[in-house]
Amino acid sequence: MFHKEGHRIIIATFFFTISVIISSDILIDSENLKIILQSGFLIFYSLILWFFRNPKRKIVIDNHLILSPADGKVLNIKQVKENEFFKDERIQISIFLSITNIHVTRFPISGKVIYNKYNPGKYLVAWHPKSSEKNERTSVVIRNNYFGDILYRQIAGAVARRIVNYAKTDLEVVQGEDSGFIKFGSRVDIFLPLNSNISVKKGQRVKGGITVLSIKN
Repeated sequence: MFHKEGHRIIIATFFFTISVIISSDILIDSENLKIILQSGFLIFYSLILWFFRNPKRKIVIDNHLILSPADGKVLNIKQVKENEFFKDERIQISIFLSITNIHVTRFPISGKVIYNKYNPGKYLVAWHPKSSEKNERTSVVIRNNYFGDILYRQIAGAVARRIVNYAKTDLEVVQGEDSGFIKFGSRVDIFLPLNSNISVKKGQRVKGGITVLSIKN
């Protein structure tokens, strides 16, 4: 199954790949060159399919848990001052998505979206310490009855140049459902209260909608 954000690219790449294969059969005499060219475009098309994959997941909704908003690797877990919405100290968990990860982002908890903002910015590498505040990004705050207000942030990287965000202010959202998509390498940060019971470690691989980031004390 492929994510809807990739449908147009997949179709366009398919027809382009087919046209290259047919044209090379007609116009190129060298069998070796033909094989190299055709194989290269088939590999490229396979990578496009791989990138936009969106496998079904059985997500168990639990208001006492905060689930990972994305697939990837925990880049860091640290106490920071969140300057955009809370303007106070929070625990920031940063998840780095390489180009091989599934790039669907998911709502980490259920609740009501009370803040939703797109911020234009730079395209520093996603693991840069300042990318959370300097890069192009979207910030979403969900109000949950158990955890209070939780902010997660989709961040563009040096390669990722398109952030898709489905959250809208006043929208009631469901934990684990698609909240957006970031194309071609990125990062997602989530900001939790200081007293949060963190369930992951730096360097750990996480799965969106599956891995528990925090359990309600």
